[in-house]
Amino acid sequence: MLYSILDLAPIIEGGDAALAFRNSLDIAQHAERWGYHRFWLAEHHNMPGIASAATSVVIGYVAGGTKSIRVGAGGVMLPNHAPLVIAEQFGTLESLYPGRIDLALGRAPGTDHATARALRRFLGSSGETFPQDVMELMSYFAPVAANQRVRAVPGSGLTVPLYLLGSSDFSAQLAAELGLPFAFASHFAPDYLHAALHLYRTGFKPSAALRQPHVIVGASVFAAESEREAQQLATSSKLQVLGMIRGHPRTLPPPVESMDGLWTPEEQAGIEHRLEYAAIGGRDTVREKLTQIAEQTAADEIIITSQIYDHHARLRSFEITAEIFAGLASRRIKASARP
Repeated sequence: MLYSILDLAPIIEGGDAALAFRNSLDIAQHAERWGYHRFWLAEHHNMPGIASAATSVVIGYVAGGTKSIRVGAGGVMLPNHAPLVIAEQFGTLESLYPGRIDLALGRAPGTDHATARALRRFLGSSGETFPQDVMELMSYFAPVAANQRVRAVPGSGLTVPLYLLGSSDFSAQLAAELGLPFAFASHFAPDYLHAALHLYRTGFKPSAALRQPHVIVGASVFAAESEREAQQLATSSKLQVLGMIRGHPRTLPPPVESMDGLWTPEEQAGIEHRLEYAAIGGRDTVREKLTQIAEQTAADEIIITSQIYDHHARLRSFEITAEIFAGLASRRIKASARP
């Protein structure tokens, strides 16, 4: 099973976007050495705590500072853009870093309604036109046809692997129909995970891109040397989500000793439900949770996100997670070798 990183390029309280980008590159460079398969960045807009709005630009920065790890978008919110522009951007990235660029696509705005309007989202594309937009984008990566009037330069004829993202059944069914890999956002939207994976696997149609289903599931991980430290590290993410729930998005705050008195019982229940696919704890706890996620979903790949305030603690969390995955892989190899 592959293991990867989804980075939200967090802007921490007291920091700025420049620091977020340097930290992202540092994590990607370490992840490359630790055996992570890919490093994805996500498109969000008008969010004080996320720096990766210009996703393709940040992908180029990270790819330019690494050597072998796959780098891509997890994802680009396609209805925010003209498919031709995305084809040109990722054709450029693939030309610069051949064989290392991924393009995962979502149909949500990645922001609020007012910001979506500012992005000119309502001038043509929308969530309803997503299937047509995906097909148009795929056509720009195909070899140039005779008398083709509009082409992506660069882009035409290049192999840029496409993935579909989702938190419901819509993209699962579309990914199955088109024969594309499917990634489910279980790290923040756990409710439809199993239903979506069932629809994807049972409806999958082999394509030139993919002969059999490929499932990626998201998981938040807060790994540390002790349970107490991990629980404390996770409070930064909980506080940030709490701000979003209350309509006050914020930068990633430093951790607190306890969330007691900082949220209502209803807010606590909502945030803890959101973290159903989160592994928070020491090495044994995280190993147990990741094993459980792998067994429940039969995922081909788990993509990890880790919203931790302190950069060195965040690095350590990813390092511990990589060691856990390496240990699980070694155990499976030994088990399969038994007579």
